[in-house]
Amino acid sequence: MAIFTFLGTGTSQGVPVIGCRCEVCTSTDRRDNRLRTSAMVEAEGQRIVIDAGPDFRQQMLREGVAELDAILFTHHHKDHTGGLDDVRAFNFNHYPRIRPMHIYATATTASYLRKDYDYAFAEQKYIGAPELRLHEIDTEQQFKVGDIEITPIRGTHAPNIEVVGFRIGAMAYLTDFKTIEPSEVDKLRGVEHLVVNALRFEPHHSHFNVEEAVALVREIAPTKAYLTHSSHRMGLYSEAEKLLPEGVMLAYDGLKFEF
Repeated sequence: MAIFTFLGTGTSQGVPVIGCRCEVCTSTDRRDNRLRTSAMVEAEGQRIVIDAGPDFRQQMLREGVAELDAILFTHHHKDHTGGLDDVRAFNFNHYPRIRPMHIYATATTASYLRKDYDYAFAEQKYIGAPELRLHEIDTEQQFKVGDIEITPIRGTHAPNIEVVGFRIGAMAYLTDFKTIEPSEVDKLRGVEHLVVNALRFEPHHSHFNVEEAVALVREIAPTKAYLTHSSHRMGLYSEAEKLLPEGVMLAYDGLKFEF
């Protein structure tokens, strides 16, 4: 049995949005407070995080995570990569033994990580820089983290911006998708728990809206589907949830499920 945790379910600005006084951003319902989108999977003695955005430190503290084995990256945007430096805590929490963090990304995303965190990949690093082991993944090939087999699911976020989701057993996680090819949809057949991004009800140029996300859910027909990467434009959680079809729920930070 594996455990999935929604570390964050918000879009790039998070919710509340700085300076916004809308009913969602001022809501007292904790489900309307969304850190940047990220998730955690615990299975086969491994703990894996998907994306380490600017709220990574806060998410790790909230969930009480003391040990982490790997991070998978969906793409290179800062709301998904901006917290990578904070893996230093996991590198050095058993000092003097230093434990490198294994990170997995496509060649494109890896190139951005090497540029943005060049000090972590330098030949002569300063003491205390993050210790990273970067593994480039081929989106056409399965790969393993420990004993966990992972299937990449390729999509597009916007023209010329590729994004990758991940299938682990009967669960699949897709975020920041705008399009997905039929061949990639086929990789999702048989999934029981599908997590998919839905920015808002209105259309958007680079993210699924609710209608598009639900259309994919209906094609895959999982037992349960969860919508994530939602903005304040989604509306109040208590109201938006009522508008979703049976078997589809709006995710919120801290929500967990087993698969």
